[in-house]
Amino acid sequence: MPVDHVVGNPAVASPSRDAKRSARREHAQERRVGKPNERARSRWARCRPWVIGAFLLLVGVLLVRLSRTIDWSLAWQALRAYQPGTLLPAAALAMASYGVYCTFDLVGRHQTAHGLPVARVVGVGFVSYAFNLNLGSLVGGVAMRYRLYSRLSLRPNAITEVLTLSVLTNWLGYLLLGGMVFTIRPLQLPPDWDLDSSGLRLLGSGMLLLVAIYLAMCWRSKQRDWSVRGHHFRLPSSRIALLQLGLSSVNWLLIAGVVFELLRDRIDYGSVLAVLLIAAVAGVIARIPAGLGVLEAVFLVLLSHRVEQGELIAALLAYRLLYYLAPLAVATVLFIVTGLGDSVPRKAAGGNVRA
Repeated sequence: MPVDHVVGNPAVASPSRDAKRSARREHAQERRVGKPNERARSRWARCRPWVIGAFLLLVGVLLVRLSRTIDWSLAWQALRAYQPGTLLPAAALAMASYGVYCTFDLVGRHQTAHGLPVARVVGVGFVSYAFNLNLGSLVGGVAMRYRLYSRLSLRPNAITEVLTLSVLTNWLGYLLLGGMVFTIRPLQLPPDWDLDSSGLRLLGSGMLLLVAIYLAMCWRSKQRDWSVRGHHFRLPSSRIALLQLGLSSVNWLLIAGVVFELLRDRIDYGSVLAVLLIAAVAGVIARIPAGLGVLEAVFLVLLSHRVEQGELIAALLAYRLLYYLAPLAVATVLFIVTGLGDSVPRKAAGGNVRA
């Protein structure tokens, strides 16, 4: 019998020292190099604070420069000059927008079949939206929804799916309207900007392409169930996808209608919608609660050559009052007084509640 086959021979019983060293070196190299997507995420995590900081610095510089050119006495005078005939229609449009947004969670209710009462779902949607706008998406859109739905005994996976559908619904309409506005009728940029509309048209085409891809997936995709980081999501039907698109589009149009009404026909509706869509993305990038300062900076930069700055500031202040602060006050009272977060009977909440 050959010596190497004898039981207990070190050459057979365990790997050689060279093999062990080679394995350790390979493992160390893998840890240093990492996977491509992990390296990309790590680089973005290091660069993100600098990118956000640079953006905030730019916004701050713009605000300081613009604030020096604004006649604030005229702005306050324009704000005090608002009549009920202007404020009431704007408030009605704001209420209609909140009503439409609350239906986003009803889409999630239908998709997950969780069975919570419609009134409770609408209440959660309203409170979450008001807190989301004023305190940021993590506090309002995410944390508030999880808190309220958890107190209503909804399972975490169902909450995640409702939240995901709500976010998708919101941005679907944004992509559709933004794509149409930027492609068909690009915004008239300030005359001192040496830019043409080709970039906006390209951006609009890309936005419309994303909408088409989502609708095609909901219509024809064979893989309906997706899992991202342990969270389950099921693609809705094409009919629900079209409903998402319609509801979100109406909501964005209503929001733009609030600002348009407060500007009292000083500028066309299409321009107001385009600037609002740009300001919405700027606010998301900046991650400032309520987009404070960002919204005003975008509107002033893009429209101050067409609308008197005092009137523009007055309209934006009135918009914040009607669309941000007033609903937040109502949502706070609703959250504290009405017992929205009280649990409901297991039978009423359906199969997707905790046992």
